[in-house]
Order: sequence, then C-alpha cells, then structure tokens
Amino acid sequence: MAQQLLNRYGVLTREVAAAENLPGGFSAIYDVLKALEESGRVRRGYFVAGLGATQFAMPAALDLLRSLRSGVEPEKPEMVAMAATDPANPYGSVLRWPSTGADSDETEPTRMLSRSVGASVILRNGTLVAYLRRGNPSLQVFLPAEEAMRSNTARGFANFLVEIARREMRRDERGRSGMLVATINGVPVAEHFLARFLLDAGFQPGAMGFNLRRALLPVGAHVSEAKELQ
Repeated sequence: MAQQLLNRYGVLTREVAAAENLPGGFSAIYDVLKALEESGRVRRGYFVAGLGATQFAMPAALDLLRSLRSGVEPEKPEMVAMAATDPANPYGSVLRWPSTGADSDETEPTRMLSRSVGASVILRNGTLVAYLRRGNPSLQVFLPAEEAMRSNTARGFANFLVEIARREMRRDERGRSGMLVATINGVPVAEHFLARFLLDAGFQPGAMGFNLRRALLPVGAHVSEAKELQ
C-alpha cells in the first residue's frame, strides 16, 4: 500500500493518507516508509509547504518538482482541465478549496465545492483557477488579486474555456453542444471582471448570459473541425 501511494502521488503526506481513507491512517504505513527511507529507496523531508512535516517522496518526484520550480516560463503558463475526482487534483483532498474572496457575491451563500462526479477543475501552473459543474451555467473562479497576474490569468482562462467548449462541439455529432455562462461566483457574468475577457475569447452576450455555440464559431474553425472528423 505504501508503494502504491508513493507511485500515485510522488510525495506522500499525512493528508494523502487521510484523503485515501487509509485504514489506520498514516501511522499504518509509517514503519514501511521509514524502512524504505533507510534502504535509500525514498527520501524524507519537508517538500510541500503547508502540509504535514513528515513527508516521504520518490527520488524521481523530487527531481520533477525541482525542474518545474526552475523551468516554468511565466509567459507560457500551463492550463490543465481534469475531473474534480482525479487523484492529480489536490484540491478538496490534500489541499483545501480556496476562497473566491472579493470576486463572490456576499449576498448569496457560497456553495460548497466537492470532488463530485461530473465536476471538473482548471489549473494554471498547478493553481486552481476554476471549478465547473456539468450542465451548470454557474462558474466558480479563483483569480489572483494583484495585477497584471490577475488580467493574464483571466485572459488565459477565457481562451482555454473556449478551447474546451470547441472540443466538446467537435465530439457532438448532433451539433447541439455549446457553453452558457450565466453567473461567476454568484455575480451575473456581464458584471464580473472576467466578462470582457470572455467576450474577447469568442463568447456572445445573450438573454441568459454569455453563449458560445457552434454557429458562432469562425468559418476557419468549422473547416478544421471537418478535417479532424475525417
């Protein structure tokens, strides 16, 4: 079990054992991890700030962490979408869901985020940017407070959201797919900071919010879609 968790997470902490509902908790595998450390197969240290002090990691995982720390290009951030239940998503298990802060409508109760089936998350360089529910036009976004990082993140997220929607359109043979954004953090989409970035990315204003539909895509996009389907 210890080896399986190391292979799955790379860095093993008490929080990981709790998220996996490991019988006996972290102490159940601690002696095994200690023996692995003594044999030189794993490393022990404090690798991830904010988590438990006792952490064990695969040597390859540490090399990867160091390369990401020094090799990330700020002008080329990595945007990734995945299921909220994916073990690669640390939020809601190892890490707490962040607060939307000033971006939320304080008059509307904040919905509890969860690692539920059908929900997905978008990460930017490993940091949570958005939480989406399948078929739900309400988004939860988490933008930096400081400029210009705030605008850069908003622009990148809006463009990435359009890419996701277009991929779904290409998979939908009936042509009924699209994306509707009605509210962001409980605020009408047109009133949110993200509004102008969504419009620039290709969304169109409508009666219920901002829409992105197949009919609204540029002509060149349809040509590329046809080629991919062939």
